[in-house]
Amino acid sequence: MKKDESSLTSLISAFARAYHHQYDEPKIFDDDIAEQLMSPQECHDIKENLIQGIQFFNKDIAQKLKGDKEEILKWVTHVQLSPTPLARASYCENILHHEVTLGAKQYVILGAGLDTFCFRHPELKDTIDIFEIDYPATQEFKQNRLDQARVKIPDYLHLIPLDFTKPFSIQDLIEKGFHVNKKTFFSFLGVSYYLTKDETVRLMRCVMDEVPSGSSIVFDYADENLFQEKGLYNRIENMVKMAAASGEPMKSCYSYREMEMMMEQSGLLIYEHLSPEQIDKRYFKDRQDDLSAFETIHYIHAVKK
Repeated sequence: MKKDESSLTSLISAFARAYHHQYDEPKIFDDDIAEQLMSPQECHDIKENLIQGIQFFNKDIAQKLKGDKEEILKWVTHVQLSPTPLARASYCENILHHEVTLGAKQYVILGAGLDTFCFRHPELKDTIDIFEIDYPATQEFKQNRLDQARVKIPDYLHLIPLDFTKPFSIQDLIEKGFHVNKKTFFSFLGVSYYLTKDETVRLMRCVMDEVPSGSSIVFDYADENLFQEKGLYNRIENMVKMAAASGEPMKSCYSYREMEMMMEQSGLLIYEHLSPEQIDKRYFKDRQDDLSAFETIHYIHAVKK
């Protein structure tokens, strides 16, 4: 990420969620708030950049859909942008709701971006405290957008600026009202690719060391084929190239064995692991559009011993 600049990937993810809410059926994940956190100009610019970039995404599709801007936008959004943000959010929030019924009192979103969970579930205001953690410039950007949309930040939502590439302590959370003795659910989505392996291990150990047994975390990661796999319509290769061009290069990918070892080092047991094939079957089966699970992307739910 470029110094003092908000995350572009968080804006693109919000656009993908907003597009899905407005145009797609059936819903994989429905976010009716995301669009409010984007300006009309930003939405317009993203759409135009995606449409103009069709030659980069796929020359054959560019030729097939030549001149049809809406179909080009739909194709790029369905194939390149939306699958991972939609499916991982659905996976995470389904587990979160289950964990709340099992006694989780705190939800920590590591790499929150423009997450809208708090505003979509006001019924949980007396049940759980939410801590959104992200890069300082991204947090400032989100704060400004909430202000512009006249969306009030409730008392149980805490925005915490933090640079994951730098050392930090659980004390950074405690100072914002976090309680180490309460069962906690963590999400760590769309971040592990952009950190070094050492940074991810350090972060995992820091956040999981002090919380009670039974606390858990959901995260996604790229497998060891990330930098070799081209994917459907070259979308994996395109994803890596776009991340680098945006100033947020992808740095890390993992074998499942590496993930097992990392979880062990952090005092975690893998409760569930979803491969790309399993993700596709669970979230994209029998769809009539171009949405499908990304090759190389996996989901894990891990529980503290």
